Amino acid sequence: MIEKPAASFKPTTAMVLAAGLGKRMRPITSTIPTPLVEIRGKALIDYGLDALARNGVKKVVVNVHYLPDLMRAHLRKRKDMEIVISDERAELLDSGGGIVKALPELGTEPFYVINSDTFWIDGYRDNLDLLASLWDPARMDVSLLIADMRQATGYDGPGDFVMDAEGRLTRVEERDMSPFIYAGAAILKPEVFSGMREEKFSLNRIFDDAIDADRLYGVRLGGLWITVGTPAAIPLAEAAFVASAAA
Repeated sequence: MIEKPAASFKPTTAMVLAAGLGKRMRPITSTIPTPLVEIRGKALIDYGLDALARNGVKKVVVNVHYLPDLMRAHLRKRKDMEIVISDERAELLDSGGGIVKALPELGTEPFYVINSDTFWIDGYRDNLDLLASLWDPARMDVSLLIADMRQATGYDGPGDFVMDAEGRLTRVEERDMSPFIYAGAAILKPEVFSGMREEKFSLNRIFDDAIDADRLYGVRLGGLWITVGTPAAIPLAEAAFVASAAA
């Protein structure tokens, strides 16, 4: 368990990664981008934006690529935060490159990054608040929200990380299984992108750099984590809401 730092920090800016092509969500995404797919009457991206708003985030950068006009029209409805569009219609930059492109809007302080096709049902505590309360810049360059396999709905992969008693993360060995999954929310220092160009690369490169520096940490979320990457995951996500309400 990570010890709580003496003085906590809470980001006021965030990046929402929403520029994917949505190929695995076809045929639904023939007419709408994945972030606008609805679960219980709410667009996926709004689950993340609502969580950011609850935690005092004032400015959010959202990258767009596929059906960007639909994304812009939907995001214009938000009145509780400033939303800046990072347009990747010319070139899809993946998660890491998309953040590099958005850095001028994200500022000089650590910021949240969240995926737009995953979200969570909070347990005893708001998970972004928990992530921020355990942020310690003296030891961390990146801190990830981590889900246990038993907390996950819609996920069928081998897991991502091994986490020690201090919350430090390392990669799971090839062919091994890990109980810990990256839950699509993080806090990052902008300095981890120093010297990087605006080109296509995955955020996993940043995570691996932080592992090499012994500065990647994780916080286990409370409640349930839900990923919606295929049409089959939609009823599973909706059933998870019903189950959590009945618990």
